[in-house]
Amino acid sequence: MTPPSDAPERVSRALDTLQIELPSWGFSDTGTRFGKFLQPAAAATIDEKLGDAAEVHRLTGCCPTVAVHVLWDFPGGIASVDGVLQLAARAGVRIGSINPNLFEDQQYKHGSLANPDAEVRRAALAHLLDCVEIATRTGSRDISVWLADGSNYPGTAHIRRRRAWIEEALVEAHRRLARGQRLLVEYKPFEPAFYHTDVADWGMALLLARAAGPQARVLVDTGHHYQAQNIEQIVAWLLDEGMLGGFHFNDRRYADDDLTLGSIDPYQTFRIFHEIALFTAEHGAPADLAWMIDQSHNLKGKIEAMIQTVAIAQELAAKAALVDSQQLLEYQSRLALVEAEETLRRAFLTDVLPWLRDWRRRHGLPEDPLVAFRESGYLERITRERSGRRKAASSYA
Repeated sequence: MTPPSDAPERVSRALDTLQIELPSWGFSDTGTRFGKFLQPAAAATIDEKLGDAAEVHRLTGCCPTVAVHVLWDFPGGIASVDGVLQLAARAGVRIGSINPNLFEDQQYKHGSLANPDAEVRRAALAHLLDCVEIATRTGSRDISVWLADGSNYPGTAHIRRRRAWIEEALVEAHRRLARGQRLLVEYKPFEPAFYHTDVADWGMALLLARAAGPQARVLVDTGHHYQAQNIEQIVAWLLDEGMLGGFHFNDRRYADDDLTLGSIDPYQTFRIFHEIALFTAEHGAPADLAWMIDQSHNLKGKIEAMIQTVAIAQELAAKAALVDSQQLLEYQSRLALVEAEETLRRAFLTDVLPWLRDWRRRHGLPEDPLVAFRESGYLERITRERSGRRKAASSYA
């Protein structure tokens, strides 16, 4: 089975429309629950994070926005917005999705929006509404809500009441949305709550999004599922319902490992891209989705891992664009099982790198962004600068 004759055009169209948001926290020091692993070049300030993100965008050409975490990136809250916008403009990127922090404060030990204490719930809602206001001031479309709320032991939480409290808060946040903004409801089956998590799967997120209002959607994190769960089926159903808002892309071996996209199961990511491409082919217009990376580069270099991830995402999206959807539908209709599966498999096995390199050349980008980064001297420069600043700060302390 040879690639379609218009393969270069298909790949080019797929890449032209693929914009991937980078997470500010992906450039910072991270670790496991047992400890943080420090890297001398890791970003410590929002200025450094935006600068590193801009370098990834310069080399890949598809990452113009940076997702920010309010608690970590706006040290002065709403008062910090103008300063952060100036830093982003200077770096050459834009502020993307706004991510509330409803899990780190000590008062959230027993939950945030679902906390039995009404005072804590009010504080959590106030933070969420501040995030909506920040999104309005930064011109951001999406406010992504992930809750660590849940319980660890049977009988210790009123599950239905907690759902009602979350729904009430999301409805109030939805009322504050500006025209064109969206509230994205994320889900996760476990961790840190191990008996029950208040928003544990896509069905719960879907019900909460619908209750919140017409500008709410579901956000799918590819690591937030049980082992062997069919994520592309979830994607297909949410697309069909018009309720898929976007993704947090990563990969995993066991649970929410936040590994580099495609490092463990690139075929799964390809299948997700295929479901979206098939939806586009059948509806004549692409689904309005937010593509974002959410990974924890504990051991890999931060910027290298981000460039690697973006390049893999481009490659897998290009492969998905090569699937002959009409041929596939024909095979499916006459139950030609082997032929249908081979239609997918052959596209996945196609070497798209020559077309990807050609696309990069035409857009004035390096053919191999990872090699270009290593040759740029950027890593050596920021390592010197940031190591020096940290040594000075340590000496002063």
